[in-house]
Amino acid sequence: MTHHKLVIAEKPSVAQSIAAVLGATKRNDGYLSGNGYLVSWCFGHLAELAGADVYDEKYAKWRYDDLPILPASWHFTLKADKAKQFELLRDLMRREDVSEVVNACDAGREGELIFRTVYYLAGCTKTMKRLWISSMEDEAIKKGFAELKPGEAYDALYASALCRAKADWIIGINATRLFSVLHGKTLNVGRVQTPTLKMLADRDAAITSFKKE
Repeated sequence: MTHHKLVIAEKPSVAQSIAAVLGATKRNDGYLSGNGYLVSWCFGHLAELAGADVYDEKYAKWRYDDLPILPASWHFTLKADKAKQFELLRDLMRREDVSEVVNACDAGREGELIFRTVYYLAGCTKTMKRLWISSMEDEAIKKGFAELKPGEAYDALYASALCRAKADWIIGINATRLFSVLHGKTLNVGRVQTPTLKMLADRDAAITSFKKE
């Protein structure tokens, strides 16, 4: 049995560039293959942290007395329009001829989270390698594959990405519900958007009240 390395990119265009360099030129449904490689892709985030009502049905209604909502353990849910691609990736990971999985998602925190979420949701335990490149030139791709890093080398990056996602969830869900319930209308509050909005509001107020001296 020929063993294959499964390479997972963040988006189809990147997967095609990588596949061309690796010699995986055969087109299949949802992936490319050849030369000992299977190359597939995500469509950005295939899964996201579950909504509050997944933890308890009562959270479907927004109530002051239910706050704060702090999950004891976290759940991910598949995005409905991307479930098919997740199932394909899971099936590829489970193939007996796949010996290792290469994370070829973008070199950064989000790319790490996108790949790991799929890897763990699929229950994959196969050897994980990390392609870390900042250029999509053929030479850069070749060099990157010649110098694949162990997936564990990026555990801290994944932890920071997961931490950021959870922080966004905790602040977004709780603060949005709190201010919406207090003011009787939907007021979206976010970890990043609300401080940014304050900076814009402060700047606007400074311009409005500006007096020539």
